[in-house]
Amino acid sequence: MPTNKNAQLRYRILDRCFSDRYNKYDIDDLRAKVNETLIDISGTEVSIRQIRDDIKYMRDRLTYRAPIKAYPYDGRKCYYRYSDPCFSIFNSELSEDEVLKLCATIEILKRYRGIPAHAWIEEVISSLEYRFGIKANTENVVSFDQNEQLKGLEFLSELIDCTINRQPIRMLYRTFTGSETLTVIHPYHLKQFNNRWFLIGLQEREAGNCITTRALDRIVSYSRADVPFIPNDIIDFNTHFKDIVGVTLHNEYPEVENIVLRFSPERFPYVVSKPIHHSQTADETENIITLRVRPNKELEAIIFSYGNQVEVLHPQWIRQYIINKIKANLQIYSSCAE
Repeated sequence: MPTNKNAQLRYRILDRCFSDRYNKYDIDDLRAKVNETLIDISGTEVSIRQIRDDIKYMRDRLTYRAPIKAYPYDGRKCYYRYSDPCFSIFNSELSEDEVLKLCATIEILKRYRGIPAHAWIEEVISSLEYRFGIKANTENVVSFDQNEQLKGLEFLSELIDCTINRQPIRMLYRTFTGSETLTVIHPYHLKQFNNRWFLIGLQEREAGNCITTRALDRIVSYSRADVPFIPNDIIDFNTHFKDIVGVTLHNEYPEVENIVLRFSPERFPYVVSKPIHHSQTADETENIITLRVRPNKELEAIIFSYGNQVEVLHPQWIRQYIINKIKANLQIYSSCAE
């Protein structure tokens, strides 16, 4: 009976092969699959005789009683597979498909989050590789639209930690106008929009605390503040962003508006296939999109991004606002032409 330190790892790899309903593994294939992992982990290999002994051991009624059957194929060869497609000697643990999906998910998260300090993810992947005998996919098969040069990403990992652990922070923040303020913020939530990350929290002020939104790329520096944490009893983040595009809630626009936009025939199908907001409805006969949202700067930026392919029909005050912006912009170009 095989008892060496790699036995359990071999059984896991063989179990995965015997459960695979899409590939046929003969004795040489089984040895190659086992050795592929053993060489990476311990620098050792096993013989075909060892694989046959492992199969015999797994079949034994006093051990796993595995229903391993040899199926003839390709002339004199045969492949090995469980006769019961639901069987596994590790039925109480993750299946091969579940482990593969978990590894793929971790790989996606690693690329997507853009956190410089993701050693913990690497540790999890390594643990899965050893425990289940699965090599992580080294091919880059998923890409995300992300600006890795964006400032503030180096803060993301620790800000997530502060938010989870309810740790107030003292932040030096620079606005888009260049002015800097030093305040204490109690972090509640982090959100990504348009390739930028934002921290939402409670800002301490002499005039009264208030909810604030801070873009990570405008943070100059921060440190952990030695003050009691003020819990979030104001915002339900399950619904907080429901009525807006992006992350900004303006107090001057507290009501949800019906924003009616008419698009050019060329642009309309694109907007239908990629909705601006989940509330979006479409009138295909008139190329009209209706949104039920609270107006903010993010919505304004999206409207302007479509240029002359969109017209604001309603409400009138937003239509006039856009008209004034276009006139001001035209004035800039007219002065340059002169």
